[in-house]
Amino acid sequence: MGQNELTDHHTQRGTAWLATADLRPTRQRVTLATLLVGDGRDRHVTAESLYEAASATDEKVSLATVYNTLRAFCEAGLVREITVDGSKSYFDTNMSDHPHFFWEDTAQLTDAPADQLEISRLPESPAGAEIASVDVVIRLRRT
Repeated sequence: MGQNELTDHHTQRGTAWLATADLRPTRQRVTLATLLVGDGRDRHVTAESLYEAASATDEKVSLATVYNTLRAFCEAGLVREITVDGSKSYFDTNMSDHPHFFWEDTAQLTDAPADQLEISRLPESPAGAEIASVDVVIRLRRT
């Protein structure tokens, strides 16, 4: 979806996505939701890349608002955060369990085929803890 192609249909899809999590549809949230899911495709974004996309629309939002909104989307279960290198976070709209490829040369995160991943055993969690999730990020270097 081009940055300036926020059609009524895309906006309706973004608003409906927010409604699934009972999030109040503020103008900024609707804009960011529309950019994330308005065209019906899943995507991986950083706060910075979403901020750039939002900057190209009529609804200007600050980078702080983008960060806060992505946190709210995570807490509401609409996106999940994938951390790469301990400092770079990507936000994924595909909530199914699946691994990721991280392309080192372009710093791009893409889905990896879930049906090809086999994890036969995880270590036991320490007493008083449970495994919340397992993120698999496979780092790729072009040859």
